[in-house]
Amino acid sequence: MTRTPPQQRPAAGARPTPEQLAAAQDSTIEDVAAPGLRVLFCGINPGLWSGATGQHFARPGNRFWPALHRSGFTPRQLRPDEQRELLGFGLGITNVVARTTAKASELTAEEYREGGLALEARVRRLRPRALAVLGIGAYRAAFGRPRAAVGPQPEPVGGTEVWLLPNPSGLNAHYTLDALAAEFRTLREHLERSER
Repeated sequence: MTRTPPQQRPAAGARPTPEQLAAAQDSTIEDVAAPGLRVLFCGINPGLWSGATGQHFARPGNRFWPALHRSGFTPRQLRPDEQRELLGFGLGITNVVARTTAKASELTAEEYREGGLALEARVRRLRPRALAVLGIGAYRAAFGRPRAAVGPQPEPVGGTEVWLLPNPSGLNAHYTLDALAAEFRTLREHLERSER
C-alpha cells in the first residue's frame, strides 16, 4: 500500500477526477491523531474520495462532519480539508483498516482482524480518553464481538473506553443525520459528565 502523492491530489475543494479515484485504490491516508485526545474517531477504512484527497470522510454525502458539529463536538461544521483543526478540539481520526477501497465490502475478514490489532496498539500508544468506532459491522469483525450494539462497550480497547457509533456514510439508511448526531451527542455528554 502506498500513500497518494500530494501532487496527484485534486486542489482543495475540487472533485477528484476518475483517474485520481482509480489511482487511490489500495493507498493509505494519514491519521489525524496525537497523544491524549478526548476522542479518537475510527472509521472503517478510507473510501476512494478520501484516498484521492488525503482527507477523511471526504465524499460528499458522508455525514461525519455535519454530525460532529450538530452534536456539539465542534463549534462550526468543518470541511474535510480542515481535518487537522480537530486536534485543537481534542479530537482525531483513524481507521480500522488503512487500505483505501471503493466499498468496505472489499475488505477481508483477515484485514479486519489485523486492523483491530493495529488499532489496539495505536490506542495504547496515543491513550485517548475514548475510542469511537464508526460502524457496527467493522467493530464486530475487528474485535470478534458479534453482539455489539451502538453505545458504550463493556470491554476497553488498548485500555481505553470504547463507544460504538453508527457508520456516517450516506449509504447508511438506518440513521438520519439527526439520529446520527444524537448518538454522537450522547458520547459528548457522557465525556463532559465524566470530566467534571
